Amino acid sequence: MQKTVESTLRSFNTIRTGRANSSLLDRISVEYYGTPTSLKSLANISTPDATTILIQPYDRNTLTLIEKAISMSDVGLTPSNDGSVIRLNIPQLTTERRKEFVKIAAKYAEEGRVAIRNIRRDGVESIRKQEKASEISEDESRDLQDKLQKLTDKYTAKINDLLAEKEKDITTV
Repeated sequence: MQKTVESTLRSFNTIRTGRANSSLLDRISVEYYGTPTSLKSLANISTPDATTILIQPYDRNTLTLIEKAISMSDVGLTPSNDGSVIRLNIPQLTTERRKEFVKIAAKYAEEGRVAIRNIRRDGVESIRKQEKASEISEDESRDLQDKLQKLTDKYTAKINDLLAEKEKDITTV
């Protein structure tokens, strides 16, 4: 369940908030010698100011490949290439765009909550199988299911807290 929360947080980090953040580019992979390679392993990514992401490739030959990968991605940013580095300017978000990003964040949070509920369901099934096989008593089964529900509630609350924090980041101008 902790890994699900971490995965949801990584998904949240790929959503733009109006400020430059290098984690926006985490999901981008570049075709490098026929192999999909993560952008982080091909270039140094920095944020010199609040509205710019600077990508400095380790190998200059990859500059056009990186530019193409960013253009083809769903990040929604247009790269500008000056021959040695790529700059991504982060425009200010409109109110409508902010609402769209809040909806995307809510979708990621719901996916995380569903994953946690699936883990709970698998755990409950396992407990019931043990009870049917007379490995544990009915009382132990009920206690374990209660503990599992409390864990589920705890991790669901963590995801809800992360969502509230992300919504606040997105809606803050």
